[in-house]
Amino acid sequence: MLECVINISEGRRTDRLEVVVRAAGRELLDLHTDPDHNRSVLTVVEVPAARAVVLAATLALDVGEHEGAHPRLGVADVVPFVPLGSSTMADAVAARDGLAQWVGDELGVPCFVYGPERSLPEIRRRAFVDLAPDTGPERPHPSAGACCVGARPPLVAYNLWLAEPDLAAARSIAADLRSPAVRALGLAVGADVQVSMNLVDPLSVGPADVYDAVAARTGIARAELVGLIPGAVLERIDPARWSVLDVSEDRTIEHRLTAHGFSTEGAG
Repeated sequence: MLECVINISEGRRTDRLEVVVRAAGRELLDLHTDPDHNRSVLTVVEVPAARAVVLAATLALDVGEHEGAHPRLGVADVVPFVPLGSSTMADAVAARDGLAQWVGDELGVPCFVYGPERSLPEIRRRAFVDLAPDTGPERPHPSAGACCVGARPPLVAYNLWLAEPDLAAARSIAADLRSPAVRALGLAVGADVQVSMNLVDPLSVGPADVYDAVAARTGIARAELVGLIPGAVLERIDPARWSVLDVSEDRTIEHRLTAHGFSTEGAG
């Protein structure tokens, strides 16, 4: 089984968003929408649902109309495949390469692939500068932009909103947090400020660890889990802290798979 965590550049216009969400069908495990970032994250299972969502986003959205705090290259901005259960990283890479070829050939949208070869931050730095697309045209699509299609292990997308809207402090904290296990940015989001993170090795550095590291530097207004969390990561957190850390059992990958009628054998 493959999970696909699709980041689309729309989080405000509900009519456009509904078109994209409907395309996912019963394979949609979770939807997280952020109007300030103007971004939504759809967690789906298997390749057909991923294709349907990317197609719907390409037809319904226009990156030229987009305004938001989060970096983006296109309307179907980031499309990573994650192996679950007996699936392997080789399966995720094959799904990634197949989707990137389809998006480039059939939709005419340039795709950059990431995973074992290179990271998503590298693509964001180099795309259309000194890095050409892996599939599709050499230039961005007029309305869809470009697509970053990846293969990766499970991670935890996690935001901490600071009590004081000090962007310089958020950026300094983010820089200090960065490591092989944590990717972090300090972002201004409306009138507020957050440290936005991808915990890429959440079994070694999880939500509680980064929360405590930030809390040691400044006050935290609230925590925000974006999408789902692996059950094995949740098990490492004291249940007494779940509410403050914005995690819960019903937001694990395993719980959502069961709720949607999918097998959870070895999912975490």
